[in-house]
Amino acid sequence: MISRIDLRGDALPEGGALRDLLPRAEFDVEAALEKVRPICEAVHHRGDAALIDYAERFDGVVLDQVRVPAAALTRALEELDPAVRAALEESIRRARTVHRAQRREEHTTRVVPGGTVTEKWVPVQRVGLYAPGGRSVYPSSVIMNAVPAQEAGVESIALASPPQKEHGGLPHPTILAACALLGVDEVYAAGGAQAVAMFAYGTESCPPANMVTGPGNIWVAAAKRYFTGRIGIDTEAGPTEIAVLADDTADPAHVAADLISQAEHDPLAAAVLVTDSTDLAEAVEKELEPQVAATRHVDDRIVPALRGRQSAIVLVDGLEEGLRVVDAYGAEHLEIQTADAAAVARRVRNAGAIFVGPWAPVSLGDYCAGSNHVLPTGGCACHSSGLSVQSFLRGIHIVDYTRDALAEVAHHVVTLAEAEDLPAHGAAIKARFGWKVPGQ
Repeated sequence: MISRIDLRGDALPEGGALRDLLPRAEFDVEAALEKVRPICEAVHHRGDAALIDYAERFDGVVLDQVRVPAAALTRALEELDPAVRAALEESIRRARTVHRAQRREEHTTRVVPGGTVTEKWVPVQRVGLYAPGGRSVYPSSVIMNAVPAQEAGVESIALASPPQKEHGGLPHPTILAACALLGVDEVYAAGGAQAVAMFAYGTESCPPANMVTGPGNIWVAAAKRYFTGRIGIDTEAGPTEIAVLADDTADPAHVAADLISQAEHDPLAAAVLVTDSTDLAEAVEKELEPQVAATRHVDDRIVPALRGRQSAIVLVDGLEEGLRVVDAYGAEHLEIQTADAAAVARRVRNAGAIFVGPWAPVSLGDYCAGSNHVLPTGGCACHSSGLSVQSFLRGIHIVDYTRDALAEVAHHVVTLAEAEDLPAHGAAIKARFGWKVPGQ
């Protein structure tokens, strides 16, 4: 059901050569870019009319308007299963606890007497959040996007989610209920690239946003790339990933269950086990069969994901080699199921989020750990972070120098300006001192 990659015996290669040996889903955003271009431009030129046309074409629904009425949000919350409401409320509470602690404080540094640099943190003014609505419904993603934006102090927050034919052209009611719980009352029935375009360009009903965040399919990722530079984005999210670094202390039933938990997202989802234990590898393989048979979404998601080129059991010689492999892989979600897992986790450099030991599965992070589940995929964890309060803040330096403080360093500024052949830069300094710079 899942392939093996044996990296034992020989010295592991460095850098890109090691990455190339590891399983990864094919996810060609560049190819998708040309297909989303006309969709984005149609929204640019036709606004809400284009969104309504695409809802009929892609989602099979006929909309009168794109914005979701306030009454629909209220009704969705009133009709929400009490157990689901309690779970969402607890997820929100824990996410707020973690993200509130991420707030940045203004800080002033006294460089010299009379010369200070202050860094202040300013939230983006308006954010468009995206909540997927394809194979599964993700009210948890509403929480993971909205909470850090709110804690950052973003003034204007809107959310888009695909219209659902079975729900009268509205987004899924659980999505709407989550919005109501969070106080997000600006919601649009729009999905895919057209939703990103709506936020990027603005339409008659939706003002443009400064930033768009949230996971989505390849069309959403391609639209984010298309608008990079016009709007800020979190990441071009690809198929979800789990990597498990485990030794012979791991419970194979736990490892198998965790691999399956990510495989059920999508046929392109990646499930990777890195281990130095052939006994564990064999035990996990045996566990997969009955656990897969006992769950849902088997033929359309789980089996294709586990059998795909993006999933594998990677055998290594030892823990050191295992750490090198998981750092090269840079998983969205990385579980450490080894002896002294906490110490091992501290040594990992590249991962979206790390889950330590047998009692911190990825599923916990998806919903109720308090951490954020909007994370870099496709190896981007080597340079990118998951969504946080910081994602919605901009650091601005405020430079405040007195005449004496500028005079002290003026000759250095002029010297560097002339070294770069930018004499006007130096002249801007000289003008303040009657064209004579102290110290020269």
